[in-house]
Amino acid sequence: MAEAFFREALHIPPPVVLVQDAEASHSLRPLTVAQLLKATQAHSDAEWTVDDVEIGHVTVVGQVITIQAQTTNFLYWLDDGGGRIEARHWVDSTSEEDSGKWGGIEENMYVRVTGTLKMFGNKRYINATHIRVTKDPHEVYFHILEAISVTIMADRGFSSAPLNGTLASKGPVSAYMGQASKVPDHYSNLPPLQQKIVRFIASQPQSEEGVHVSAIARAVGSDGDAQKIRFWSLVDSGV
Repeated sequence: MAEAFFREALHIPPPVVLVQDAEASHSLRPLTVAQLLKATQAHSDAEWTVDDVEIGHVTVVGQVITIQAQTTNFLYWLDDGGGRIEARHWVDSTSEEDSGKWGGIEENMYVRVTGTLKMFGNKRYINATHIRVTKDPHEVYFHILEAISVTIMADRGFSSAPLNGTLASKGPVSAYMGQASKVPDHYSNLPPLQQKIVRFIASQPQSEEGVHVSAIARAVGSDGDAQKIRFWSLVDSGV
């Protein structure tokens, strides 16, 4: 699948999306900074939730705006284009492994941060367990799409059997599945052409190749609609 190809090419470990109460602390969920800033707690000792789904470990991708070296920790200000949040790395000056693990991070670099969301003094931050430089620019866009797809899956659920995990709060769901076998009517607010496109794609059997744009063009009806699809295909291809 395309997702697996990009994950391997960008050296991104597969996230495990588990939201049952006993397993949430072992989960890893891709999120945007905006989602972290909107996350809620029932009380100060409760687990964090995003859209009523409990989260454990999180991963974000953003640009390092500033780095502040303090006695016990390094503080990184991260910006992903949708918001800013602090990431803190606690220093172990006696560990050579720690120095190698966190070295090489500079301002204006794009990095992937993995850790847990914390709150101190009414200010939330990521307690970072790992930070690495993102050397491939595609990783930024991959992360955004990944965060969107996981959020949609958490909200709508899937009827297919799970592969990488289970989102138990809203029914069984794979962490990274294709289309659901039965698609709810979520598309009534779209323009007629877009409704046709989405419903046709959702009605097709799942495959690694996806649905060819020419097949969509034939299915949506009028020549004018088909021409629009061909045009969008050229735009997406960079022509």
